Amino acid sequence: MTLLETHFSPLERAYTGRELRSHFAFDEFALIGDSAVAWVGPCRVDVGELVDLVDARAGAFIASPSMVHFIVEHFGVALVEAVLRQRLLARLAGDLLRESGAPAVAVRGNDLFADGRKASVSVATLSPTSALIHFAVNVRTDGTPVPTFGLAELELRPERFARELLGRYSAELVDIHRAAAKVRGVP
Repeated sequence: MTLLETHFSPLERAYTGRELRSHFAFDEFALIGDSAVAWVGPCRVDVGELVDLVDARAGAFIASPSMVHFIVEHFGVALVEAVLRQRLLARLAGDLLRESGAPAVAVRGNDLFADGRKASVSVATLSPTSALIHFAVNVRTDGTPVPTFGLAELELRPERFARELLGRYSAELVDIHRAAAKVRGVP
């Protein structure tokens, strides 16, 4: 049972915020329907592209020389459910990092931290046709605007991390649907 099409692109590409749009996975990778795609590349999201209103008001920007980026798109999903799925993705990423030798990783809301340093960026939003999530984990951290840590410190290969997280997220969604389907209603 597949509820989610996944794809890892081996081509490096930057994330600027403009990638968080309806049908990105279809336009770039020919995936139709619910999908999660990942790739590695730099990140630079200027204030004008920020979706988070609090960050935009503060004049914040997001920058990293290298991150593993995930764009998730779900159709027929409300914003609160998208935020719950965003947090599920963050929890699964935190589990994967801890299993890979980063025992101090903590998940706070929808972000990952270790020793006061941030490892991820994340946002969930709606488009006219779908719910969208951008979740990214640092690979390298030189030049980031806040204290950060990344996969390079753990000697984790970004592609392996991305493929594993895509698989875990997809499997978790299948398991959630099976759990919902196996119970009877009560009066």
